[in-house]
Amino acid sequence: MADIAKLMSSLGVDKKMYTDGVLAVATPIDGSEIGRAAVDDAASVEAKIAGAQAAFLAWRDVPAPRRGELVRLFGEALRAHKDDLGRLVSIETGKILSEGLGEAQEMIDICDFAVGLSRQLYGLTIASERPGHHMREAWHPLGVVGVISAFNFPVAVWSWNAALALVCGDPVVWKPSEKTPLTALAVQALFKRAAAKFGDAPEGLSSVVIGARKAGEMLVDDPRIALLSATGSTRMGREVGPRVAARFGRSLLELGGNNAGVIASTADLDLAARAVCFSAAGTAGQRCTSLRRLFVHEKIYSEVLSRLKKAYASLTVGDPLDPETLVGPLIDQGAFERMRYALDRAKAQGGKITGGEHVGDKAYYVRPAIVELAEHGGIALEETFAPILYVFRYGTLDEAIAMQNAVAQGLSSCIFTRDVQEAERFVSASGSDCGIANVNIGPSGAEIGGAFGGEKETGGGRESGSDAWKAYMRRQTQTVNYSSELPLAQGVKFDA
Repeated sequence: MADIAKLMSSLGVDKKMYTDGVLAVATPIDGSEIGRAAVDDAASVEAKIAGAQAAFLAWRDVPAPRRGELVRLFGEALRAHKDDLGRLVSIETGKILSEGLGEAQEMIDICDFAVGLSRQLYGLTIASERPGHHMREAWHPLGVVGVISAFNFPVAVWSWNAALALVCGDPVVWKPSEKTPLTALAVQALFKRAAAKFGDAPEGLSSVVIGARKAGEMLVDDPRIALLSATGSTRMGREVGPRVAARFGRSLLELGGNNAGVIASTADLDLAARAVCFSAAGTAGQRCTSLRRLFVHEKIYSEVLSRLKKAYASLTVGDPLDPETLVGPLIDQGAFERMRYALDRAKAQGGKITGGEHVGDKAYYVRPAIVELAEHGGIALEETFAPILYVFRYGTLDEAIAMQNAVAQGLSSCIFTRDVQEAERFVSASGSDCGIANVNIGPSGAEIGGAFGGEKETGGGRESGSDAWKAYMRRQTQTVNYSSELPLAQGVKFDA
């Protein structure tokens, strides 16, 4: 890709950092090599963690609104370089260009959110039962935050963590996916520009660790990492969670999502078909919130299926940098092979498959697949990170909700209906068991204002909006005696 050097230069990345290393980086667009990233050894990782800890000791005493100013400057740097960063995201991940630009915009949005938050890190005033006393609850900076991110959102998920962590008083050490290190290097370069403009930000406030498993393990096991935020597979989470817990650290896990949608008999079918197309086929099915299972009321099943097949046939699969393209490539051969395996298993279960073919003769482009299955089981209960949509009939809403919830993951879900009772039932305590439940929109494409995350094997973490900031701080209950007496709680008498 001839424009990589131009993009990296514009974003401020030293050429040696992405050309002189040993980690080969390929673009899924055509499989060609676009860089050789320098890899951190154990000593380098240790130095970056130590630098972050030193930065924490200084940064925690900086007033939160002042910390917000640094994030504001970072957001301005992102605005100025949105086009270049978005294009780099598309080249490194294979996302269509509008999605790459959307990811850069998401980073800008969370910076805006965090700047406002820097003046709203509110505690509580609590009534005391003792005369001459008052109680309050305060939130203090937690410590160094380690972030392990995945290839599919190579920069946005880091920003959800980093923007909040920074205003909360916490430095960040980031290990990006080894499949997408260039975007991380670019973001770090933009952050350094913002820090230089800020003037007195401590060294080590943000750092990037390039490497594979061993680099991640150092973050997982180091007691100086107060919070480890990890995005990836449930398998990864099963290893990370217990290791962090063993040292009494905190973990924030964003793991798998076998997300479902329900199309009720009253649904607006034009709306539902458009939403399903983006949710299931967008990003080549490589979002943690991608729609993977669809339950359609038996009265409208045939019509919905016909609409979906027609819509799928119109999807343009190809070069993600072409503005006409709607579906880019899978990230690599491994993803392609996992998709083929899932389709083979679905076929063995009696599934009727439409689509799923390999497209072209370079890289791993596939047509999104629709799989009609009679029984909700087998491969449909497993998450495959690919554009496969399993479709089922249902008779009653209770049946649909039961099937929707009958998977190990609990990330995102949706229902399409014009019946207010159905909608409210779906989002009630006895409805969807997911962290995200939507009505008349698909399960993917979350906004930054709400807390993002899920239940069960999705890990239970929450990032981004709402009160997710509390994960990056420590809570302190304070009692102040402003009298000259010493009454004890619960009426205890102890006169020495």
